Amino acid sequence: MKTTRSILAALLLAVSGGHALAADAKHGADVFAENCAECHSVKEGKNKKGPSLFGVVGRKAGTVADVAYSDAMKQSGISWTPDKIDAYVTDPRKAVPGGKMKFDGLPNAAERADLIAYLSTLH
Repeated sequence: MKTTRSILAALLLAVSGGHALAADAKHGADVFAENCAECHSVKEGKNKKGPSLFGVVGRKAGTVADVAYSDAMKQSGISWTPDKIDAYVTDPRKAVPGGKMKFDGLPNAAERADLIAYLSTLH
């Protein structure tokens, strides 16, 4: 848990251009609802079009049972650290070329940081 918080703090510093931002997990829940909830659940074991994002921080990509991942995702070797989540949510097609996710990306760094803070609470 402490390592996740350290990684999250480093991510927030990186996405803020070196200025510390206070990520807002509550706002991150709203960002999730607006951008992710159509295809992803936050309930453990409940997959939708995409995998459940419960416990996603620290999980290896392509490993949730009963999800039809692309070969690209299964072979990506990604572990979902906050920085990998940030890169993926910024531009999924660039982060995992050949992946299936039909999302253009979330360009707002503060919203991504809030989303990652929210996802970090799901364990």
